[in-house]
Amino acid sequence: MRLLALCLAFTVLGLTISVDRNNFKTCDQSSFCRRCRKVQPGNSQFQLVPGTLNVYSNSITADVINNENNHLFVLKLEALKDNTFHLLIDEKTPLHPRYRVTDALKGTPAPDTIKVTENSDQEIVIRSGHNEAILLAKPLRIDFYSGNTLTVSVNAKGLMRFEHLRVKPQPSQAEEGNDENGNAAEEKPKSIEDDDPGSWEENFKSHHDAKPYGPEAIALDFAFPQAQVLFGIPEHADSFALKSTTGGDPYRLYNLDVFEYELDSTMALYGSVPVLYGHGADRTAGVYWQNAAETWVDIYNPDSEKNVLSSIVNMVSGSGPVDPLTANFMSESGVIDAYILMGPRPNDVFKQYTDLTGVAPLPQVFALGYHQCRWNYNDEQDVDQVNNKFDEHDIPMDTMWLDIEYTDSKKYFTWDQHKFAHSLDMIKNLTAKGRHLTVIIDPHIKRDNNYFFHNDCTDRGYYVKNKDGKDYEGWCWPGSSSYPDLFREDVRKYFSSRYLLDNFPGTTEDVMLWNDMNEPSVFNGPEITMPKDNVHVDGWEHRDLHNLYAHMQLISTYEGLLERSQNKQRPFILTRGHFSGSQRLATIWTGDNAADWKHLEASIKMCLSESVAGFSFCGADVGGFFGNPEAELFSRWYQAGSFQPFFRSHAHIDTKRREPWLFPEDTKLVIRDAIRKRYSYISYWYTMFYEHERFGLPVMRPLLAHYPQDKESYAIDNEYLLGDKLLVRPVLHQGVSKVDVYFPAKNGKEGDVWYDVDDYRRIERVGYEGVPVNSYKIPVYQRGGTIIPKKERIRRAATLMINDPYTLVVCLDKSSEAKGTLYIDDEKSFDYRQGKYNYLEFEFKNNVLSSRSIDDKATYPTKSWLERVRLAGLSKVPKSATLKTESQTETLEVQVEGNLVVIRKPGVSMLDNWSITLNF
Repeated sequence: MRLLALCLAFTVLGLTISVDRNNFKTCDQSSFCRRCRKVQPGNSQFQLVPGTLNVYSNSITADVINNENNHLFVLKLEALKDNTFHLLIDEKTPLHPRYRVTDALKGTPAPDTIKVTENSDQEIVIRSGHNEAILLAKPLRIDFYSGNTLTVSVNAKGLMRFEHLRVKPQPSQAEEGNDENGNAAEEKPKSIEDDDPGSWEENFKSHHDAKPYGPEAIALDFAFPQAQVLFGIPEHADSFALKSTTGGDPYRLYNLDVFEYELDSTMALYGSVPVLYGHGADRTAGVYWQNAAETWVDIYNPDSEKNVLSSIVNMVSGSGPVDPLTANFMSESGVIDAYILMGPRPNDVFKQYTDLTGVAPLPQVFALGYHQCRWNYNDEQDVDQVNNKFDEHDIPMDTMWLDIEYTDSKKYFTWDQHKFAHSLDMIKNLTAKGRHLTVIIDPHIKRDNNYFFHNDCTDRGYYVKNKDGKDYEGWCWPGSSSYPDLFREDVRKYFSSRYLLDNFPGTTEDVMLWNDMNEPSVFNGPEITMPKDNVHVDGWEHRDLHNLYAHMQLISTYEGLLERSQNKQRPFILTRGHFSGSQRLATIWTGDNAADWKHLEASIKMCLSESVAGFSFCGADVGGFFGNPEAELFSRWYQAGSFQPFFRSHAHIDTKRREPWLFPEDTKLVIRDAIRKRYSYISYWYTMFYEHERFGLPVMRPLLAHYPQDKESYAIDNEYLLGDKLLVRPVLHQGVSKVDVYFPAKNGKEGDVWYDVDDYRRIERVGYEGVPVNSYKIPVYQRGGTIIPKKERIRRAATLMINDPYTLVVCLDKSSEAKGTLYIDDEKSFDYRQGKYNYLEFEFKNNVLSSRSIDDKATYPTKSWLERVRLAGLSKVPKSATLKTESQTETLEVQVEGNLVVIRKPGVSMLDNWSITLNF
């Protein structure tokens, strides 16, 4: 077990090692990436075939020819609702079908009508609403306009490539220099495929890839004429703003198990989400490249490149850069299947993407609390002791986690009967305190004839096959392992059925799931994953669908948890591997990070990139998975984690135990304060996630999402917004007594009003401000003009706070106004989808705070009531306040607490419509 040996070599001394790059390919070691990069800009051989246009109500089709070999393709351009186009290019008569991704979208996108306004041999113009697509024939290029603004240009650099399927050439007399009559044959010019030794078979280290179908790569470039920054395409441990890849490797999208990954790198990690955005002060657009094969993405940035070919000089009319920011997507197989997201604003493109691939569904409230995990808690007694210690030290906690050692010899859906013989009692001890248990289920199945899962998969032919048609055997935690072919519906149903309580004894409906190692991880495989020439259902090679394997496991797990509770409970699943659309099924985390300040900093960059790519429920292992964090790093990480969506501490098996009470008392108190602060905002988190499901916008947002014209904000990835109400700037460096916080501008030099949530000091500046920090301080600011609901009675678990009263924090803007929302339901079931919820809007205007129901037909019988109102930003202190409901009028006392005016105990039910008038 080579990877395990590496893990064991990581000593408890906290020594840092770097990723072994030799285990992973560079672009130059990847045959198709080499070939795609050899395409010369400005010399595209693809063109539209005159007279082949077909027009339909919402789409057009036309033939495309590659002039190098006269091979024909079919292009389809479709208009969709919500300012989106769909571009599909496939071979016209392929030797066999090419793989198309079918499981990433949430459903069939809604079409929009089109009108062809021009059709000639030189160009075709289609219009959909205020958008226009101009297809230029020779060479093929597609320019997408919003109004008169060129937003995205396809194949503007001429880097398109589409390697058609072919029969492997055999040696012949002609190839030896003679024709069939023995005369000297005319030498044909070699193509890039002919010239590349890896086109038909390829070696990497000791691994051989047979490539039975030969070269089949595709590539296409997308230019963003209005953009000043590109971002997206997670998962990478790099900056939020994508860097130019000229002179280095492209960004790689290939789900891999990367041991202690390298920072500031374009290397592939555990997930692949091929959506990219281009943003400028006046326009934001995006591209979703729907392809599950290994993909590399080159980024061309003229600001950092002096020799970019100016092949698109005449592309832009009016203002805009001559050489725009451009991304070139290069995939090993499949078809060109791209969605053009026309914006025009950042939040518009984020919603256009989630309209296609879905949102994170509203989680149970416990999932938004604090999670305690390590590899591994030793036994039932260990779990019980940790559970009790959280109460002893007055620290909230919602979920205990068990890693792989809870199983019987790494056989999933079993328990170690020595260490966890009474798992139901252990679970009961947790649920009695409002807590949950999460256990791990990985996709590798131990090859053991005494293991029911292995026997079933063997007898029924459920495993992925190798190129010779036999069950594939790899090496993972159990030793010799095989992998279910989760692209088969019957295999997924079998996997799902194992979650039923009768099939997984020792669990309850309150036990949730962790799907790990699902890239899939294969310790002795090429690049620590499955060989590409393995075979799945219907003969598809693993190379075609590799990045979707984890996604298919998630479908199976999600369906299993639904079936287990008769579709009543919302499932909670954590996954490491992921693809576009996986956000509909699971939470993600940033994988095997290290106890290092730079990894703490990277957690924000990585979750920001994931969040704009649909994965709002993102977090990082608090404290770092590898190594032993010193006290300051540990406490600062808890402070940062408390303001990230997924909040879990996790550690490697060889690290020292690091529960908060094992640190010095002063450190423990800082950690407790950070966790308790998280719980005070639990109703705001819950509301944000409901609004994410309802409206499709990220929970965690870059500054440019709400300040699109502030160019200084474009590259900022050490602070962020939660919704549109909180600005968070964690402390990310050792030993500092001050951090620089950037307050963005809305337009020109004007900014919002901000209030420090610790003392409600008012800030009206734009730009950087040095903010003093002590050990307890994490700079967080509430935006003026907003109202945030809080619960300030902190209990041992979020599930126990359901009926607790609310505090409303009202922060006024420059007009002395504010608005906010609150979402309430049973915090567990799907009943909210049948209208059993309350969605409230609060407004402060003309010195009156009022509450109304947004959805009148939605009623959940909450027992919660309004305990207090905190107002920040009043120019003078009122003498009293008057509460009015439909049935009462009451005078309320007003107090001053520092920078706040506080109205205590209005006592009104959250179900009522009410108003509170300030009396001066």
